[in-house]
Amino acid sequence: MNAPAKPSGTTYERAVHRLRRALGPVDVAGGRALTGGLYNCVHLFELADGRRLVLKSAPSAEAPALTHERQLLGTETIFHRLAATKGVSVPTVLHYEPAGPDDPGEWLLLDFLADSTWSEVGEDLPADGRPALRHRLGSALARTATATGTRFGYPQPVPGLQGDTWREAFTGMMHAVLKDASRFGSPLPAATDTLAALPDRFADALDEVSRPALVHFDAWEGNVVLTRDGDGGWGFGGLIDGERAFFGDPLAELVGLDPLGAAEDDPDLMAGYRSVTSDLPTTTPAARSRLALYRIYLALIMRVESIPRAYGPEHSTWLRSWSTERITQQLAVLDRLAAGQRLPSP
Repeated sequence: MNAPAKPSGTTYERAVHRLRRALGPVDVAGGRALTGGLYNCVHLFELADGRRLVLKSAPSAEAPALTHERQLLGTETIFHRLAATKGVSVPTVLHYEPAGPDDPGEWLLLDFLADSTWSEVGEDLPADGRPALRHRLGSALARTATATGTRFGYPQPVPGLQGDTWREAFTGMMHAVLKDASRFGSPLPAATDTLAALPDRFADALDEVSRPALVHFDAWEGNVVLTRDGDGGWGFGGLIDGERAFFGDPLAELVGLDPLGAAEDDPDLMAGYRSVTSDLPTTTPAARSRLALYRIYLALIMRVESIPRAYGPEHSTWLRSWSTERITQQLAVLDRLAAGQRLPSP
């Protein structure tokens, strides 16, 4: 039998060591780093027995990060385990290890959800295949939302990011990212006090959310797996990367899966969602207010995280420009709703 590998200075050898720590002295036939992630280090391993596994390693707990970005792999573990109980295709969690005195970063071992992500397939996906896939994505996210947490907010015990009501939790989440902006020196496109007051200003809309539903909040096409069907086309394979999940308003899912657009205007996606449940209003003033709040929140996250992530200047410049436009636009939407004005129908 092979002895467990000893950790070394390289990320690959450290990943092999963790793999064998979780599974014992397995034979590793091959492995490589996977690209595309912006936070964790990810390796794909092929074992001699044919299994393909993914090992995700987080940065050190001391690495710069936003307030909610603590124990993200613990959050991903919770998401995958809960979503699986609702019949959603997600990677199986094989082992999770939090950061500790002998290991500065948490890590997670999963089985490999095969084939490609939707964003990798890109233009190879025929246009006539997209509606059915969006329908399947909508139904998967609706089933995900049937999982219920014990409290609202992020599942990890970071002070201020949970609450007994959605208004309380979302207020803490919004205030945390605003404090992160100050901490990292990220200028904002609107006054901090204006942004911080939004949850109280639209408290009645937030208070309509009475159940802490499981929300992936990052189900864009890069986190949707496609698989080859028997005819050589593409089918829905499942969801990955649930590390941004929280317990809250299912409407927020529409914002996370389409950060740049308006997923509620996609008839195929919404038909898939409503094939599971019709309980997702999107056109009432309260629903539109919450969608605007979540769009502001996500734009703030994307804007502020560019500093600790040390994105390149071109991408950082684009993020600042885009988030300024997005936040300004959504604040105008909220002003119109607060004044009782009607918004154009989708």
